[in-house]
Amino acid sequence: MTKPRHLTKSRFKLALDCPTKLYYTRNSIYENSSETDSFLQGLAQGGFQVEELARMYFPDGVAILDEDWNYDKLAERTAALLQQENVTIFEAAFLIDGLFIRVDILEKKGNAIRLIEVKAKSVDSSSHDTYLTNKGSFKSGMQPYLYDVAFQQFVIQKCYPNWKIKPYLNLVDKSKQTTVNGLNSHFKIVPNSDLRTGVVVTPGLKRDDLGDSILALIPVEEEIDFILNNNPQEPERTFEETVTFYRDHYASDTKIHTPIGAHCKGCEFKDDDPGEKNESGFHVCWMMQLPEVRPDVLPLSRKRINDPKTYDVWNNPAKDALAEHRYFMDELTRDDVKDDPGAYGMSRSDRQWVQIEKTINNDPTIEVDIDNLRLEMSQWKYPLNFIDFETCAVAIPFTAAMRPYEQLAFQFSHHIVYEDGRVEHFSDYINLEIGVFPNFDFLRALKKSLEQNDGSIFRYHNHENTIVNVIYNQLLSSNEPDKEDLFAFIESIAHPTTSSLRNYPAGERDMIDLQRTVVRNYYHPQTGGSNSIKAILPAVLESSTFLKEKYTQPISEINLTSLNFNQEYCFLTLEDGKPINPYKLLPPLFDGVTNEQLEEAIETASAEVRQIADGGAALFAYAKMQDSNIATEERIETRAALLRYCELDTLAMVMIYEHFKELCEA
Repeated sequence: MTKPRHLTKSRFKLALDCPTKLYYTRNSIYENSSETDSFLQGLAQGGFQVEELARMYFPDGVAILDEDWNYDKLAERTAALLQQENVTIFEAAFLIDGLFIRVDILEKKGNAIRLIEVKAKSVDSSSHDTYLTNKGSFKSGMQPYLYDVAFQQFVIQKCYPNWKIKPYLNLVDKSKQTTVNGLNSHFKIVPNSDLRTGVVVTPGLKRDDLGDSILALIPVEEEIDFILNNNPQEPERTFEETVTFYRDHYASDTKIHTPIGAHCKGCEFKDDDPGEKNESGFHVCWMMQLPEVRPDVLPLSRKRINDPKTYDVWNNPAKDALAEHRYFMDELTRDDVKDDPGAYGMSRSDRQWVQIEKTINNDPTIEVDIDNLRLEMSQWKYPLNFIDFETCAVAIPFTAAMRPYEQLAFQFSHHIVYEDGRVEHFSDYINLEIGVFPNFDFLRALKKSLEQNDGSIFRYHNHENTIVNVIYNQLLSSNEPDKEDLFAFIESIAHPTTSSLRNYPAGERDMIDLQRTVVRNYYHPQTGGSNSIKAILPAVLESSTFLKEKYTQPISEINLTSLNFNQEYCFLTLEDGKPINPYKLLPPLFDGVTNEQLEEAIETASAEVRQIADGGAALFAYAKMQDSNIATEERIETRAALLRYCELDTLAMVMIYEHFKELCEA
């Protein structure tokens, strides 16, 4: 007997993203990348931890656990508990008409029901009013969360029509400060745990151990009524019709054909090289639909499907092309790229067209605005200082007086390049102590290091400038005796951000963004349009004869000092004449998980997490080291690994600089 297929809330949300995915999900022949990183995603987003924290505020709650696959039994156990006049249930299960949901927290008092959905999403409760805009839409990023709740309320109401349901989102509150140390460490995420959330709560933990709450219970009755009555995401159907449509297609294993387009870019069912037993849903969609909208592309090959798409162009300038059924980069013209006259160096449009031309022509050569690059580099003042920060920001803070998602700066690396070409790993800093707020000591160490000379200071992208401004804001409410000196230091090396609580003019040594130098002056086809340092470094190494000759030699032979690698270490290894990415030579920070997987977990996390994260591997490692049960030997190894990783980050910046110098001197 075939097991019935029920539309769950996760599958409902998947269908809202792309209805075709309903057919691919839970189908073993289709590769699904989202199923391989659930632990990492949970660790990155903190959602599982927040859910367990929220339960602590309902001490009489009854959890329905185990046998997650047995929907009938879970629903029966829930129904039995609901016979009570008053009851609170964790993971309450409801099954009706092919629909199945589990509710994070359900509170029943007679027929009055509180439906509480717990999310690691943040809110500022001091300024929150509604998630609805005046134009009848939802505020940025909230629609998926609200549709999640709407689906739950819809199913519960079908089961119990007489219930009066009030829906809530239980979110982390950025306006609140935790009042206890080590709050995060009470909720440990454990891989391969039998627990539904994968989170182990400290045995004997009580409500009083949590200090003041950092959660906010946000009523969303108005928003849910708006969805149920208007269905703004699919206004051509009622909400019930949408649910029924998805349910029926999923139950019968019938594919819903969704037009191909830009949403395909991040498809979790894409596999460019599937095995004999697996298929790529992405390719199936494109192979079926392209001949219908573009008969001229026949005969259609897998190679053609894998050709670069219009949405692969940096900053995606040709959004109209997809509406015109132009899907491939070789179908774009110069008219698709809007000019931005007056731009400094290589303009955005110039860079986009360079990427298109080189991709179409399979041209591996680099593009350099050499005159502008020389001009820019001539303004740099030696010695040159390259810095990189590692930070951590999590939903549940580690230390008292911190807010959810508030940044902890726990590590930096500082390289100096002298005018004669000598490279010195001048200093580094790391603080992994449990329950210690490191930011002010971090800043003092950075100040001491950078004040050893008056040369130009370089960062890569915005992270470092953002962080020093975060610390600036933290200093404003602190009692640090040297806060005025620290203010002056920040003001000398940075410029304010939109979140800065005090305005100040850009400093005389305002950090130079090396990524902007790359964007304005340099394009390498190998990067595929990406300007991240993880993409730029391998490309630079591939092109530079100087770098390959220099860094394949031991440290002792190349006029370079290192604080974390021995003198015989070579940063670069060649394989068949091609350089191996130096990051791949570093040992993983976690057993069974590569550093690349950790970085990818951050890249695919929620927008909120991505905004505060820089360096996924380090973020995970810091969180791990806040566990007091970690053995001393493991702490020593992790600390050493983090120092090497961060040193390589600043050395990568040095390598990019050296390549640019090589180009300018050619």
